[in-house]
Amino acid sequence: MAPMSTRIHLVGAAGQLGAAFAARTPADVDLVRYTSTDLDVTDAAQVRSALAELRPGETVVNAAAYTDVDGAQEDAAGAYAVNADGPGHLAAATAAAGARLVHVSTDYVFAPPPGQSAPLEPGDLDPAATPATVYGASKLAGERAARAADPSTTVVRTAWVYTGGLDSPDFVGTMRRLEAARPELSVVDDQRGSPTHVGDLADGLWELVGQVGAADDRTAGAVLHAAGGGEATWYDLACAVFAEIGADPARVHPCTTADFPRPAPRPAFSVLSGRSWAAAGLTPLPHWRGALSAALAPDARLLR
Repeated sequence: MAPMSTRIHLVGAAGQLGAAFAARTPADVDLVRYTSTDLDVTDAAQVRSALAELRPGETVVNAAAYTDVDGAQEDAAGAYAVNADGPGHLAAATAAAGARLVHVSTDYVFAPPPGQSAPLEPGDLDPAATPATVYGASKLAGERAARAADPSTTVVRTAWVYTGGLDSPDFVGTMRRLEAARPELSVVDDQRGSPTHVGDLADGLWELVGQVGAADDRTAGAVLHAAGGGEATWYDLACAVFAEIGADPARVHPCTTADFPRPAPRPAFSVLSGRSWAAAGLTPLPHWRGALSAALAPDARLLR
């Protein structure tokens, strides 16, 4: 964990990941929270002002993002302002203060070739490839802007993040609501990724933050992958949700991406390898199936 004397600055505190990260704050850590109301990351002057008292050795965790994948296709300017310009502004502030930025990114930065089946490593990103979506392209631009402004920035890519609450807008929450509303449903079975419980990701980020400034810190300037272990399709995940809540998984039917067109194309394969995370001395995130079971247990706290 972070040293007792360290302040941690959390940007995007009101979002899914920000809320889970804040809920896990150790009692001896001073967490300074910024919501989009407090800090507009697209405004460089506002970022400089808000972080004017940032001190050497402190850490800024950026959980702020424009995450509406389909919306970004129609609002490229908005997506780039938050996902690309924002991280650059934050990194400029950490570089000036001698602090560290931990920036959360996404599997959507990849454009893997057809037939990809090996989990993706950070170095598998083809610098000449273009992500298939505005969301992915804007997040990749944000990674590059942050690392250019502050080479010590740690980029953490994750994937398929969910909370699992009945009212949560993520995939797991949506499946829970649809189970109660429909006798049957069809779910895409030709997109494969890494389901990640937000609580597990938040725990991992706290462990990473605890390494910052340590003698054996292997995370400075690194790009790391932190996602649930194993892999699944959306159909696999939906069936597992049904099983966990006592519904019949046979009510879920597989379909193809072509059967369920969306404004923004989804990657057919974006499974993230956890080897870079483990190589940095960090604890691998739990396997997705066990994490889902724990998240949907009757007595589970949704932000475990």
